[in-house]
Amino acid sequence: MSNLFNALSARRSRYGISKETGITNEAVQKLVEEAIQLTPSAFNAQTQRAVVLFGENNEKFWDLTRDELRKVAPAEGFENTIAKLNSFKAGQGTILYYIDTAVVTGLQEQFALYADNFPVWAEQENGMFQLVTWTALTEIGLGASVQHYNPIVDAAAQEAFNVPSTWKLVAQMPFGKAIDEVAPKELAPAADKVIVF
Repeated sequence: MSNLFNALSARRSRYGISKETGITNEAVQKLVEEAIQLTPSAFNAQTQRAVVLFGENNEKFWDLTRDELRKVAPAEGFENTIAKLNSFKAGQGTILYYIDTAVVTGLQEQFALYADNFPVWAEQENGMFQLVTWTALTEIGLGASVQHYNPIVDAAAQEAFNVPSTWKLVAQMPFGKAIDEVAPKELAPAADKVIVF
């Protein structure tokens, strides 16, 4: 098995995370910057953006998420939601994944024949960016998971962190030292998913 496949095999959703990682914030920032540069994109569009939150800003994001969810979620059982958000808040940080819709719109205008495809390709590129980052975090010993509290938290995050209005929030990735246990993952046979002629 290649080193890449070994790294992908090690990447799992880790929900129990802590701040005590031994990895500096600067090292994580560099990793995210390298990942965004290495992620491919159709037409070399480079539509991906990220906001990396550490310390108090990380905690602030999950508090904002809690407050926004409280406005729309049923009160019954909300303590479970709070516990889940607190588990993300307990990590070293969170990566907010965005698509710059201004770039997408510009490409739609420039290449009208492919206009309908650019938003789809931007979403695909974002998924690749998430996987590249997640796998790289795993390789340096950090646990992470992908969350989707958008669009509920979009406006609050935009205001709190001065995010440009053309950036569309796609996903959130809390990360930190993995302190949980992971169960074996069951996968359907590859032969059931791949057709070869």
